[in-house]
Amino acid sequence: MNSLKKVIGLLLVLIMIVNGTTPSHAQTNLFNMSYIFFGGPNSYLNQVNATKGSLDVVSPSYFDITKEGRLSVTWTLQTSFINEMHKRGIKVVPFLSNHWNYTAGTTGLENREQLAKEVASAIEKYHLDGVNVDIEGIGSAYKDVHTDFIRLLRQYVPRQKEVSVSVAANPNGWKTGWHGFYDYKRISDYADYLMIMAYDESWESPDSPIGPVASISFSERSIQYAINQEVPKEKIVYGLPFYGRMWKLDGPTLENRSITGMGLSSTRVDPLVTKFNGKIQFDEKTQSSYATFTIPRGESAFVGSTKLTEGEYIIWYENERSIKAKLRLPTKYGIKGTGSWSLYHETPNTWDYYSLWLNGSYFVDVPSDYWAEPSIHLVSQKGWMLGNTSTTFSPNTTLTRAQGAVILVRALGNEEMEPKEFRFKDIRGHWAQKEIEIARELGYLDGKKPGFFDPNAPLTRAQLAKILYNIFDYSTKETASSPFDDVPTGHWSYQPIVAIYQQGHITGYKDGTFRPGANSTRAQMAALMERMSADFVRERNE
Repeated sequence: MNSLKKVIGLLLVLIMIVNGTTPSHAQTNLFNMSYIFFGGPNSYLNQVNATKGSLDVVSPSYFDITKEGRLSVTWTLQTSFINEMHKRGIKVVPFLSNHWNYTAGTTGLENREQLAKEVASAIEKYHLDGVNVDIEGIGSAYKDVHTDFIRLLRQYVPRQKEVSVSVAANPNGWKTGWHGFYDYKRISDYADYLMIMAYDESWESPDSPIGPVASISFSERSIQYAINQEVPKEKIVYGLPFYGRMWKLDGPTLENRSITGMGLSSTRVDPLVTKFNGKIQFDEKTQSSYATFTIPRGESAFVGSTKLTEGEYIIWYENERSIKAKLRLPTKYGIKGTGSWSLYHETPNTWDYYSLWLNGSYFVDVPSDYWAEPSIHLVSQKGWMLGNTSTTFSPNTTLTRAQGAVILVRALGNEEMEPKEFRFKDIRGHWAQKEIEIARELGYLDGKKPGFFDPNAPLTRAQLAKILYNIFDYSTKETASSPFDDVPTGHWSYQPIVAIYQQGHITGYKDGTFRPGANSTRAQMAALMERMSADFVRERNE
């Protein structure tokens, strides 16, 4: 019978390949799960649909711990949703939570054997695929009791069902407080995996620093702690936030509400920035994004039930670039995969790129064996060159003069400058007008003639060499002859080309030519910028 099932399964896969379709459940190499907490049960299916087949496990809020330490199955559980997930090959593993209620958490742990049996019974009754234990806000005095509760769950929950545990991130090795509540190593002896809640580096409190929800350093140190505690890497799941935190910088609102790290969905940031003409920036050190905006006198906006009134605001949050930075970590450390808190709060395009970046594919049109793939990866992650879309880079597309100006201004950290004047008449209203004029004022480039830049013309290899020479002012050593047959000493770009060649940043073609009039491609630009990355960083910091 098992052999027959395998044959049928292989036939189904072959049929799907022939028809150009794929199974609806996650097809990634690395594990990916997410929590469902916000929105009503009637929205759960849409929340999963939005992930475009990226998930292996969904963890809805079905299991609560009462103040009496008993299991309460919440009203949000619907068997129709569970059945639909199973049809798609997605496991449903509800999270068991005390929702930071100390009494519920401690009483449940003291009543752990009965609670474990109740959880195991509910898993069987509702045809669920296991449980994710999410007990938070309890001190380290209950560490051993918590570990024993996980042991009991593993004893009563059938082996083919999942027992996983949400644990506080511990990037600094804290041994007390709620961070010290989780015995990573001993929990991992019983659990299928630990889901590290690597967020809330800043939190809602007057005592919270104003900064990222999860900086790259905070994230990496959280993973490193688990590894150093000897948790098997195949049992480490790294959790990302789909939310941000907001501060009002100049005191309470007009309704006397202090906003100090208030949580808000990542989907709420762009509308606020757009409405109040704010600015989104990226912090290289923390690999995190932040938005600033000012609400003018007499105007306001709502975030949930909170009314934002006149004043200065900042939001640290996750967007495409910061999430992509974090999606590199599972591969870097060889861990099981990722989790996220939570569905409903991610921006709609998140799932266009999530699985690609989680599994090291990055751009669908840049295969892993493509000659410039490492370069494209580096410049895209640094934010120097962005994809044409979330999932495509167009490596062989010709680079225009406008695109070259934007890339260089961005790479050198000058994108926030404002031009003092606008000299080029043919770029008025052009998408890159600001950056082109910045590049001109900084001496990076010139127009083709006075008042004329020709932004959409191809950027030739000679023109690019001249721009880079203008930026870095490399010295040249005297040579008896040109290193390239088609760049004679009298050529207008001879000195820039030779200077960059002598730095080891550019080479010619195998036939001994440089082809100065040939168009530059996006892949060539990425490769050149990788070779010159140290120079870019040095120039940026001066």
